[in-house]
Amino acid sequence: MLKSQKIKIIKFSFFIAIILILIAGIFAYSTYKDIFKSNVKTKTILFIPTGSNFQTIIDSLQSLNSLSDINSFKKTAQLKNFNKNIHPGKYILKKGMTNNKIVNMLRSGRQTPVKLTFNNSRTIYDFAAKVSKFIEADSSEIINILNDSDFIKQFGFNSQNIIGMFIPNTYEIYWNISAKEFIKRMNKEYNKFWNTERKNKAKQLKLTQKEVSILASIVQAEQQAHPDERPKVAGLYINRLHRGMLLQSDPTLIFASGDFTKKRVLNKDKEIDSPYNTYMYAGLPPGPINMPDISSIDAVLNYKKHNYIFMCAKEDFSGYHNFSTNVRQHGIYARKYQQALNKKKIWK
Repeated sequence: MLKSQKIKIIKFSFFIAIILILIAGIFAYSTYKDIFKSNVKTKTILFIPTGSNFQTIIDSLQSLNSLSDINSFKKTAQLKNFNKNIHPGKYILKKGMTNNKIVNMLRSGRQTPVKLTFNNSRTIYDFAAKVSKFIEADSSEIINILNDSDFIKQFGFNSQNIIGMFIPNTYEIYWNISAKEFIKRMNKEYNKFWNTERKNKAKQLKLTQKEVSILASIVQAEQQAHPDERPKVAGLYINRLHRGMLLQSDPTLIFASGDFTKKRVLNKDKEIDSPYNTYMYAGLPPGPINMPDISSIDAVLNYKKHNYIFMCAKEDFSGYHNFSTNVRQHGIYARKYQQALNKKKIWK
């Protein structure tokens, strides 16, 4: 081969190498831009359901219209094997985030906790409906677990008193927590709430933790408007329990009737044959009549000592009560309140 031909081949090979290097450089630069470009247009909350695949996530991002360039995200996700590392949960995409940061967050499962707040639930059905708005599990899943006697038995509860295991508060949990894991988490919070001090106070009252919750639910139902009066109401019922008297709590009759719209308890309501009828059956009912909050539980544990055994709502409808130690005085207060109800034409 002539020397001139060798030189031409070398030059051509060098030229091809330069072209390939340039192409590789352009590709690398393009890939670099895709990976590190800002791509989130506005703050977005992305929920990835359990069992999602890569296409599910792409569809969600497109429907949310959160990314400026969905294709660059796809390329970055594929380069980093995101499709093999999908974790369900709630994720917050901040404005200006790069594809690299988005993918790293999603593939590592660094989700944002949900702040779950619940209170004022009358039944487990009300409770499940509220909770399902904050987590992936729907209300039917939660209800099924709470109705599973074998499952809740491990925590020492049954279907009648299980609502007392949930302490109303604000909790941080992960959105994709399962119904079972949620119940287990709430049991841990329950055990944490019932510290040594509270347990000792319950023992002094000769009540179990569950019984304290049941009594607290009655106190809460009797005094919903003014928590400051709850320790006084609690003292009244503790007096009745210690004297062996019927509790005679109107809210327990309403619970027994199932008519929660009832504003006036009548004598016929006292004939309802139910373990929740405290006009008919002595002692505490078998379970809470609502989900007592912390102030109600502590009102029982720190009840106000006095000699009152009767109370009646004040006739001014202020939400407070008149308390008395004898039937005669109670009768006076009761007639005043009945007259006030009649004047407002509240018959039931």
